Amino acid sequence: MDTRNESEDGDDGAVEFDHTLRPKSLDEMLGQAKVKEQLRIAIEATKQRNEALDHVLLHGPPGLGKTTLAHVIANELGVAIHVTSGPLLERPTDLAGILTNLGPRDVLFIDEIHRVNRVVEEYLYSAMEDYRIDIMIDQGPRARSVSLPLERYTLVGATTRQGLLTSPMRARFGIHGGLDYYDAEDLTLIVQRDARLLDFKIEIAGAREIARRSRGTARLAKRWLRRVRDYAQVEGNGVVDAQIADRALGILKIDQLGLDETDVRLLTAIIDKFDGGPVGINNLSAAIGEEEETLIEVYEPYLIKEGFVQRTPKGRVALRRAYEHLGRTPRLPAVNTDGDDDQMPLPLQ
Repeated sequence: MDTRNESEDGDDGAVEFDHTLRPKSLDEMLGQAKVKEQLRIAIEATKQRNEALDHVLLHGPPGLGKTTLAHVIANELGVAIHVTSGPLLERPTDLAGILTNLGPRDVLFIDEIHRVNRVVEEYLYSAMEDYRIDIMIDQGPRARSVSLPLERYTLVGATTRQGLLTSPMRARFGIHGGLDYYDAEDLTLIVQRDARLLDFKIEIAGAREIARRSRGTARLAKRWLRRVRDYAQVEGNGVVDAQIADRALGILKIDQLGLDETDVRLLTAIIDKFDGGPVGINNLSAAIGEEEETLIEVYEPYLIKEGFVQRTPKGRVALRRAYEHLGRTPRLPAVNTDGDDDQMPLPLQ
């Protein structure tokens, strides 16, 4: 049973693509070595004892393979996977319907688990710890609680905002796996693998060009590969080389560092509209017309990692690299005679 909500891997019309190319085992999955080794040992020990795997929490920025890894876990265990997402679990009955349909040692994958309704979360506690769920029957004076036993199962939760999970929820996961950004070498291998499975030729230089402009994210590497393949087919001879990749990504306005139009608008807004910062995320969101959550989850992590933006208690501040990338002169601090600065000095890298 696969009731998945395509929130992680299904954007940009990629559902069929991802189902075709998704790795089936830990050996097939490239990158994320530390998490895979932790899971490999836990899965093997669990299979030897013929038990359900401990509950697993996967956390990290979007597009790093949390959904893929959940499916790999189920495949490695040889069990069914049941997929849903936090926003879909609005009522306890929604959760009860899924839990009571789980088979022995099955995997329940909840994407965006930090968005589970708090009332529903209370029911998850006993479901995860005691493998039972208590539901209320009827209302008013005739209301009564009925305890339903559950099969031993594994909950795999995925979140881009681990800090939004309550402490009781985090404590109930026996395995915590933090997914990191991919390096260019791993992304190059991912691009080459997908090109091979899609049966078209890609030169190593072309794969590297796509990889280095995918901002450390496997999902973007796969997306750019599809667009570059289209360009090579229509405007070239079908072979993806470095020049073809550069032209195709140029049309998409993906620059040499992997920044897209939204990244550039964000950096430009901080520098031009807010004098380099600090600026609160709500003002920044209004200035560029993007949702706050999208900026926090999708754009900021990479910009912070690469040294373009810094979070401070007062808001976001543009760093020297942002000025240099946009061809601007870094803002210098104004110094008063009393020794206090009128402006926040530009943080240096």
